[in-house]
Amino acid sequence: MPSTTFRTPGRRLAASAAATALAVAPALLATAGTAHATGGHGGKSSAVVLRTGLNVSLLNKTVNVPLTATLNEVQAPASAEETALTVKLDGVDRGRPFSVLRADVATAKATVDDHKAEGYSNLAHAKVHIPGLPLLSLIEVGQVTSKAVCETGKRPVAESNVLGAVTVLGKKVTLSAGGTTEVKVPGVGEVRLDLSKTHTTSRTAAASALELNVSVNPLELNVAEVEGTVTLAGATCETPAAAPSQKPPAKPADDVKPQGGAAEPIAKPAAKADLAETGGNSMTPYIAGGAIVLLVAGGGAVAVARRGRS
Repeated sequence: MPSTTFRTPGRRLAASAAATALAVAPALLATAGTAHATGGHGGKSSAVVLRTGLNVSLLNKTVNVPLTATLNEVQAPASAEETALTVKLDGVDRGRPFSVLRADVATAKATVDDHKAEGYSNLAHAKVHIPGLPLLSLIEVGQVTSKAVCETGKRPVAESNVLGAVTVLGKKVTLSAGGTTEVKVPGVGEVRLDLSKTHTTSRTAAASALELNVSVNPLELNVAEVEGTVTLAGATCETPAAAPSQKPPAKPADDVKPQGGAAEPIAKPAAKADLAETGGNSMTPYIAGGAIVLLVAGGGAVAVARRGRS
């Protein structure tokens, strides 16, 4: 009888401790491996085939007519492939439309994702006209391209290329890679060209294949003077922001051994690098503590049962 009387509470105590540990352990494990990740953001890119910022002065009026036009100007994510640009200006050639640009190829493309932003433009076999010079091209080019690439973790890159012949106001010209090229035509005007202009910072890049500063006096089609700028093949980008870095896992608690008799040593927790591979984190000490409680409770139950038998 005595042995039966003391054995039953011992078994109940052991069973209760085991049930508690089994109930707590899944909850700890459920939170131990939780992690979150966030991608990069904020990247930008753009591209344009042609942009004009011209001021057209009329003969028979004391007014100036602005000519601001673009062809295939896009921002990420987008692309365009129109090959012609025609505009109309009040007071110029009786309001009839005239061609500003015609080309065999005129492409602009802008892309962006979590890691890279890129702008690209390409113009091939193109002729640019301005008001007052219907038969004479402002510029003719074989091919011009520009690219701007901004990638996370790398320095932005901007590059432009001018391939083939370039003709300005009917004159073939040799462009200077290190400066400005000037073209003067008596009775018509002058044009200054900047070749392959690029600019980069720690997060941005910009490129333009050709920039023209125009000052002409055609005296035709009711146009007295045209001044301003023309840009061919431009591209820009801005680097996406890097994803925030993960915090390192917390340092595991010191080793703890159960008291009241010999026991197998508990293995020392792995280093931080190993925790990253196995999924351990700041909850690992609590899981180890739950296991120790179970061992102590079981040892106590056995001791009570043995005293009952004696």
